[in-house]
Amino acid sequence: MKVYRPQGGQGSGIGAPDERGIDFLTHARKNPKFSLLKELFAMLSSLLLALREGLEAALIIGILLGAVRKMNVPHLNKWIWGGVLGAIGLSIAAAYALNAIGAEFEGRGEEIFEGIMMVLAALLLTWMIFWMHRQSRYLRQNLEKGVNKAAARNSGGGLFLLAFTAVGREGIELVLFLMAAQVASEPMAALLGTLAGLSLAIFLGYLLFASTYRLNLQRFFQITNILLLLFAAGLLAHGVHEFNEAAIIPAVIEHVYDINGILPEKSTPGLLLTALFGYNGNPSLTEMLTYIIFLLGLGAATLPKVRMSTVRATETGS
Repeated sequence: MKVYRPQGGQGSGIGAPDERGIDFLTHARKNPKFSLLKELFAMLSSLLLALREGLEAALIIGILLGAVRKMNVPHLNKWIWGGVLGAIGLSIAAAYALNAIGAEFEGRGEEIFEGIMMVLAALLLTWMIFWMHRQSRYLRQNLEKGVNKAAARNSGGGLFLLAFTAVGREGIELVLFLMAAQVASEPMAALLGTLAGLSLAIFLGYLLFASTYRLNLQRFFQITNILLLLFAAGLLAHGVHEFNEAAIIPAVIEHVYDINGILPEKSTPGLLLTALFGYNGNPSLTEMLTYIIFLLGLGAATLPKVRMSTVRATETGS
């Protein structure tokens, strides 16, 4: 939720406080339990993002190390870990740079920057999910092919670049997603959720590759895909909300409806829905239309594939 930073002497709407943000802050000061719940639920979105991206990175590292072990060239492992460390360094630098850039903005500029971050993160998250769905069946094959080529040439640099690129992509994606999630939550909650998600991803990655434990990855990615797409819809709608405040996109109707009397944003369910799916009890018309059109577009893109898979399964069974 947006936190107002005073703009001394300004009486216009530009840089004015977000009424919903002030309402949330006032309520949090009067009710410590509310503040705690808000931070805990805000951690969930960061935890989910970090877990998903972290587990994808862990799978990539495991595939690369497995391919090296299969080819019996263990001296090349150091190049893979070098690429991983380089990717982590790049991700941390990107996070620092984006935070530094965001801190330079105030008032209307801050609203525009936050809106851009949210829209970019939502679109990138959606693209990443569909891309991963298409490429997952070839991921191991492509990575192992890259390892084979590098090992045949005894090229440590090739393995470094392969690990750096593959893991770095996941890291940069995570940074963008968390920057957007941080705007809609408390920074400390986002940080703790990220650390918890990455720790869990490392633990699951270790279990997958260093033990006999088996995780149903297909079911895991199916469930997280649905949750992350709903999260992306909320990010996109929240980005439009920021553009409404900055007078970039007109609200048309400021509050299409108000169901805070039925499901208050400050209630426990309301806080959970806000943190995960961008729930707003009184959205503007453009905010509401963005959410609906996004979900309808997802339905149009995925339903034909689901029907085709069902038909193939039926034909196979018969």
